[in-house]
Amino acid sequence: MGRKLLVALGLVLAAGSGAITGAMIATMTTAMATGGGFAGPGPGITGNDTGGIFPYSPAIEGSYQQIAEDYCARWARLAKVTSIHRKYGDYVSFICYDRPERIH
Repeated sequence: MGRKLLVALGLVLAAGSGAITGAMIATMTTAMATGGGFAGPGPGITGNDTGGIFPYSPAIEGSYQQIAEDYCARWARLAKVTSIHRKYGDYVSFICYDRPERIH
C-alpha cells in the first residue's frame, strides 16, 4: 500500500501547481491499481540475459546456484552467484555468461 501511495503522490507532485487533467487522473488510477509494480524488483527473480537478483532466504541456503542456473538456462547460458547478502530484505545476485573462460 505504501508503494502505491508514493507512486500516486509522485505523479501528483510531478503535475506541479497546474490543474490536474483527465489524463493525469487516469495515470494515477492505473498506477494505484497496478500497485506500482514497475517501481522495482518483485517477489521473484528480477533480471535479464546478463544476470539478476532474487530475495535472500535462509530456507533455501543450498539452492542459490541452482536457482541462478535454472534462470540463465532460458538463454542457454551458464550462471555464477556473485553475492549473497545474508540479511532479510537483501538479495542474492548472479550473472549469466556464455563462455566459461570469460565471466563479464
